[in-house]
Amino acid sequence: MADKQKRNITQVINEYSKRLLGFIRKRVPDDADAEDILQDVFYQLIGNTAPIEQLTAWLFTVARNKITDRKRKKKPELLEDLYPESAEDEMLNWSELFFNIDDNPETEYLRTLFWEATNDALDELPEEQRSVFILHELEDVPFKEISTRTGVPVTTLLSRKRYAVLHLRKRLQVLRDELINY
Repeated sequence: MADKQKRNITQVINEYSKRLLGFIRKRVPDDADAEDILQDVFYQLIGNTAPIEQLTAWLFTVARNKITDRKRKKKPELLEDLYPESAEDEMLNWSELFFNIDDNPETEYLRTLFWEATNDALDELPEEQRSVFILHELEDVPFKEISTRTGVPVTTLLSRKRYAVLHLRKRLQVLRDELINY
């Protein structure tokens, strides 16, 4: 990159970063996300090879598009999301099974039932959904690494995991209902 072009980009960043960040922060609740979006806008500016006639409009349009893209992306569901805690659900909370230090026979039995139902539900899933769920949720492998290993886009992996979580939620709800209504 030529020195003149570097100076121009630095000048643009210095001139617009405060205004753009304020614009983004009004539309994004998390400051870290707002700063990430700002950085993405400037990366796109640096990577742009076409001439930009109206720089201000271009920067704000790119920022608006990045905000929209960020909102469209859904966060992956986690195992903890299978059953959110609420006042009504105090009778059986799955997370209590795993973090309860009181290892009595009843807790052990419930853990066994949970894992049997989970494994049965995982066996019912298509291989693609099962493998992404196991890698991400149980083996703690990041989606980017799974994507690199398999060549499958992250968005596809997120979708597959979502279907797996929805299936597990339905199957574990059956077990939960049986235990509560027993």
